[in-house]
Amino acid sequence: MFYGAAVWDPWLIVAQIGCLQCIYYLTLGIFLEIFVGTRVSQMSLVYFFDYATVTASTVTGWCLIASFLLSSLAGAGILLYLIERAKKCLDFSATLYIIHLFICIVYGGWPSSITWWIVNVTGLAVMALLGKYLCIKRELREIPIARYRSSV
Repeated sequence: MFYGAAVWDPWLIVAQIGCLQCIYYLTLGIFLEIFVGTRVSQMSLVYFFDYATVTASTVTGWCLIASFLLSSLAGAGILLYLIERAKKCLDFSATLYIIHLFICIVYGGWPSSITWWIVNVTGLAVMALLGKYLCIKRELREIPIARYRSSV
């Protein structure tokens, strides 16, 4: 991709936000199934969107916290391949977590648990900073140029 003049393409941005949100929830679902699914009898959307389940007082709550934080690590990798620009990582990460906040409000009301806020702000920071680091590392790679010898 050529990173010269920035072109305003709102459909691309909306598509990237939608893909990022879907892949984030897919990875969160995988981690929830691995860590929480072994501890509960039935998985439900409560573990995705209800702030009351994110607690540090139970083992299941800690497994849920680990799932959220691991999915933010995976989200940094998603940013690397989907967004590709270091300067956009914070914007897309914040958008993902703001949309998640709105879904949580619709599902279970305003999150009043301090643990929920700490986990999500930490996840946002991890996703944005690690994604930015990975994108900068990719942007600063040397461009391989094949050297051809002239036979003159």
